Amino acid sequence: MYAIRAAISVDKNTEEDILKATKEMMQSLMQENELKKEDLVSIITTTTDDLTKVYPGKALREIGYNLTPILCMQEMKVENSSQKMIRLLVHVDGRKDKSQVKHQYLKKAKKLRPDLVE
Repeated sequence: MYAIRAAISVDKNTEEDILKATKEMMQSLMQENELKKEDLVSIITTTTDDLTKVYPGKALREIGYNLTPILCMQEMKVENSSQKMIRLLVHVDGRKDKSQVKHQYLKKAKKLRPDLVE
């Protein structure tokens, strides 16, 4: 088993923006890592405390991740940290060298891990 990280910023605290961003991030993660839904073991989502309109898990269910366990949590509050961020930690059934995993940091989230952004 291995894990893939992803993060994306959201413009506004609306259900529409949160769902759209979550779907974009998950689709990018799946496409860039050439994964199928059946490959996933579980998904952990977090949001910053300023995103309160909907769970990111709803977006994942809407795009077909109905059999994958999903846990939604609030990100730890840290002074001067990024705002309006959604993060994913996806556990994958399989073996892949860590150097080959393509973590996805989209929009303003690119600044979170510039070392992993191409």
